[in-house]
Amino acid sequence: MATSNNERIIYADIQKKLFYMIPEKWEAIYLYASILEEPFKKPVGEMYFYYIPKGILKRRPVNVYEIPGLFNIDEESYNELVQKLFLDIRNLRKIHRETKADLWTHLTISIENFQFKIKYSYDDIGKNSEFTPYQRHIIWRYKYLHDDLELQTREEKDVISRYLNSDLYEFDKNNDDVYIEGIYKQPVHNIIDYERTLTVEAAIASQSSNQEQENEKSKQKKIKKEKNAKKKQPEIKNNTLKSDENQILFNRVDEMRNKSNKKQKTTHNIEEIDDDMILSSDFMTKK
Repeated sequence: MATSNNERIIYADIQKKLFYMIPEKWEAIYLYASILEEPFKKPVGEMYFYYIPKGILKRRPVNVYEIPGLFNIDEESYNELVQKLFLDIRNLRKIHRETKADLWTHLTISIENFQFKIKYSYDDIGKNSEFTPYQRHIIWRYKYLHDDLELQTREEKDVISRYLNSDLYEFDKNNDDVYIEGIYKQPVHNIIDYERTLTVEAAIASQSSNQEQENEKSKQKKIKKEKNAKKKQPEIKNNTLKSDENQILFNRVDEMRNKSNKKQKTTHNIEEIDDDMILSSDFMTKK
C-alpha cells in the first residue's frame, strides 16, 4: 500500500498519543474508528480503543473510557486527549479523500510485537448495513480481542454466527488494504508514572488502600474527640446540683402525664386507637 509522508506523520502522532494515554505497561493496543457521512446530515464519528495489560497471566482488555475511573485521572482532561486522537483520524481521512480513489468508512489500528498495523475497510456502515453499530462492536471484539464465545450471551453468539456466514466476512478475509511498519521500543512519557501504578489491579488496590487510610483518619479523629470530651467532664460536674434539680422536675411532669394518659385509656380506648392510626400516618408524611 502506497503511503505518503503526511500519512506517516499522522501515524507517528497516533502512536505517540496512544502511548501517552495508557497509564500502565501493555502487551497490545487495538483501536477502532469510523466516520459515517450521509446526504444532508453532519458526519458522525465513532472511536474506541482497548489495550491488553502486560502480565504473566492472561489479562482482560481495558477500554479507553474505563481509564479515568481506574487510575483516578481527571475525566474532562482525559476526554480532551481522546478528542485530539480522533482529530488525527479525521485528518487521515481528509488526506485519503484528496489522494485515494476510494474513501474508507472505518479502520482498525493494531500495535503489538513491535509492529504498527492499520487496516482500512470500505463496507457500508450506514442504514444499509447488515449490522448495527452495537453488533459491529461485538464482531470487532471477536476478531481483535478474541472474546471467548463460551462466555458470551446468546445474542452475541447469534451476531457472530451471522457474521461468519455473511458476505462481510468474505470481504474482510480478502481485504488487503493494510499498512504495516516496525516500531522501536523507546522510553515514553506517560500520563501516569509506571512506578506509581503498574497494573489495573494495582490501581484498584490503591483506591482501596486510600479508603482504608481515610477510615483510619476518621477513627483517630473520633477517638481524639472522645478524649477531649472526657477532659471537659469536671466542668460539667460543677453544675451537677442544678442539673439534678431540673431532672427531678422533668420526672414529676412525666409522672403526671402518665397518670392522665391512663385515665383516658380506660374511658376512650377505641377512639384513641383510631387517633393513633391517623397521627401515625400524618407523622410519617411530615418526616
